Amino acid sequence: MANTIVKAAVKEQLADQNVSSDFYGALDDEVSNLLDDAARRADENDRKTAQARDL
Repeated sequence: MANTIVKAAVKEQLADQNVSSDFYGALDDEVSNLLDDAARRADENDRKTAQARDL
């Protein structure tokens, strides 16, 4: 699995929160699923470009 998220960006966004180490893997999985779904919807609409509406 590729690392989709950038830990430093997550830490910056959640600066006032503590983040457990397993959070990053779970977030990466969620983002990967979201991207897979967007790609599927674009394919189903005969497009090679994923658009905001595919999210």
